[in-house]
Amino acid sequence: MRRRRKKRPRNSRKKGIYVLPNLFTSASLFGGFYAIIAAIQGKFSLAATAILISCVFDALDGRIARFTHTSSQFGSEYDSLSDLVAFGVAPGVLVFLWALKPFGRLGWLASFMYVICGALRLARFNVQKNTVEANYFKGLPIPGAASFIASLVLFASALGGIPEGSKHILIILLIYVLSFLMVSAVQYPSFKGLEFKHRKSFNVLVSIILIALVIAYKPKVMLFFVLAAYTLSGPAITLYRMRAKRAAAAKTAEGVLPPAKKQPAKTGENGISQ
Repeated sequence: MRRRRKKRPRNSRKKGIYVLPNLFTSASLFGGFYAIIAAIQGKFSLAATAILISCVFDALDGRIARFTHTSSQFGSEYDSLSDLVAFGVAPGVLVFLWALKPFGRLGWLASFMYVICGALRLARFNVQKNTVEANYFKGLPIPGAASFIASLVLFASALGGIPEGSKHILIILLIYVLSFLMVSAVQYPSFKGLEFKHRKSFNVLVSIILIALVIAYKPKVMLFFVLAAYTLSGPAITLYRMRAKRAAAAKTAEGVLPPAKKQPAKTGENGISQ
């Protein structure tokens, strides 16, 4: 009698990785590493451009993984490590060498504050990504903070530089604000629901074209204003939603509580109601 071959369980098959989305993640990591090298060499505009290109590759790798159904735990972890280098370490080094170096220890501590808040933001996102709202981020995304820093460098170069008297104070305050926003509970739109393979309204197409034309007019200037608007949108959205919740809670309380009973008017000794 022939022995029956035991069927191998499916889990025993060799597991590989998906190449396509991880190539985009690697390109994003390369852009961040190149930004560090360019910043050390004093090429600040080139370093800022490399960070913005890294943001483009970072946005594409997740969408490609979802579109091709190649999402994996490996890709998620690799993406987080790449984000820490490209959007944490690279902007921290860039902003220190560009504006915070005159502060000495206080300057590099501010840069480190940005890096560690970015790392904490990524760690919190990895833990809570399945429990938070899909349409909103909790805290400023680290690519958004890095893009804003890079756009500020390009904006300053387009204007011929920021006055030295206010440049260093302004930038160090901005770094602390961005660090706080990343680890805060402020809600930012995620745009994850903007899937281009599905049908959208005509206004969505018009809006995207208008934004692209505005940025193309003067990229260094308009990109800064677009990213500044996104950075400020988080506190504005959070305040609006808090007020809406309070108003809804007040209406609910008014509907639950019984109406106040009217007390009979008191009559004085002379028979006149008081």
